Amino acid sequence: MTIALPGGASRNAGPILYGPEIKAVTDALLAGHYGHGPITERFETDLANYLGVPDVVCVATGTVAMQLALLTAGIGPGDEVIVPSLTFCSTIQAIIATGANPVFIEVDKSSLCVRADDILAAVTSTTRAVMPVLYSGRAVDLTGIQEHLNDSGIHIIEDAAQAFGSNLDGRLVGTNRRIMTCFSFGPMKNLTCGEGGAIVPRTPEQAEKLRRMRTTGIAQTLAQRAEATTYDVIGFGVRAHLQSMNAAIGSVQLANFDQARMIRQQLWHRYAAALADLPNVELTDVDIDHTVPFNCVVQIPDRNRIFHQMRAAGIGVGVHYPPNHLQPAFEQWTTSLPATEEIGQRILTLPFHPSLSSDDIDRVVAALHDALAG
Repeated sequence: MTIALPGGASRNAGPILYGPEIKAVTDALLAGHYGHGPITERFETDLANYLGVPDVVCVATGTVAMQLALLTAGIGPGDEVIVPSLTFCSTIQAIIATGANPVFIEVDKSSLCVRADDILAAVTSTTRAVMPVLYSGRAVDLTGIQEHLNDSGIHIIEDAAQAFGSNLDGRLVGTNRRIMTCFSFGPMKNLTCGEGGAIVPRTPEQAEKLRRMRTTGIAQTLAQRAEATTYDVIGFGVRAHLQSMNAAIGSVQLANFDQARMIRQQLWHRYAAALADLPNVELTDVDIDHTVPFNCVVQIPDRNRIFHQMRAAGIGVGVHYPPNHLQPAFEQWTTSLPATEEIGQRILTLPFHPSLSSDDIDRVVAALHDALAG
């Protein structure tokens, strides 16, 4: 059996839809809301209420969310941003888009998240920000060094693209008022808008600046511009608002998010139980009681051979992610990260989607068992 969706996409490639999304998008179209408007603003309010924070600023993608968050924090040319190499390349692209330099660090072998000691060891006189990646949705605990970083003028900006709904000791990701948090609502995420992203700012001033930057740096709101013959461009900006149709999808997703949380955690538990007896298989520790897991990643020997053997058997495995410090585009920042390089040769992402049944998981694990034995 090929564990795939129609069209050949693996089952960790598509979103879970609850049904009302189609009507929500149709209603937005019939109402004439195509770009930014009241539907987007309502989604922002709903997100803020869900998280229990004063403000959330929605943007077009998770990547642009990180770029604008960095710019809002004043990050620019010559600054250093500490970041794990093991992440999707968009994290690094967001950093270099500001003119700053990524400083790559190792990750913990068990959780694949950054460690406080590695962050502190990488701090220099030109460090202006730290961007921890909440790998697979797991919250990163920086409480031991957070005050030191903030007091040193170093911003903490979370790449929480995979972590909406996760928590750290009961506190939802995005609610720490000393950290700026960036979410992604892309098609693969736990909560999707089709495409989209959001930033949780630390202050009202940051929220205002973010809203201005996402609308090409114009000071006036859309309503104010409709009543005037001119407007004022007072700073840098891009066209990066979240469109109403995407926000409409997100609103339906948010209303059903508790169901998504339960399904994903149950799916991860099924994998953990099925993988328990396989030798030489290390399951990434996502701290499942506090995490809405984004994927299921194992570390195995002879990964490349097993990857191709499982793909040939119709199992949609993947690799998340090739280390960025080895990528050609980032070679000027290349450094030696032996632990990450070893991890990069061992990680394998198993199919992970709410539509998977227990039988599907058994077939995936059986195929992995056969590949390991081969």
